[in-house]
Amino acid sequence: MSVLVQPLITEKLTRLQEEHQQYAFEVSRNATKPQIRKAVEEKYPEVKVAKVNTIIVPSKPKGRFTKSGFVSGRSKVWKKAIITLKEGEIDFFSEI
Repeated sequence: MSVLVQPLITEKLTRLQEEHQQYAFEVSRNATKPQIRKAVEEKYPEVKVAKVNTIIVPSKPKGRFTKSGFVSGRSKVWKKAIITLKEGEIDFFSEI
């Protein structure tokens, strides 16, 4: 099982990348901060991680109207890691 699930790219996170050298990843729920640091430094050898902050994003109610009526459910619970770099930078778009 991989520690890093996928990078997160939004307008707010793009601003954090430009201004503060911070990058965000969706990570596995049971990953620890040292494991996340090691995984980022192995995947991107040109960067050094200064700090790792983690957030467990709670489930939210979701619903939609369909032909058969209202369908309700919940989104999944997931973990987000915000990585602050000492040096170097990550280019997510070159990986695609």
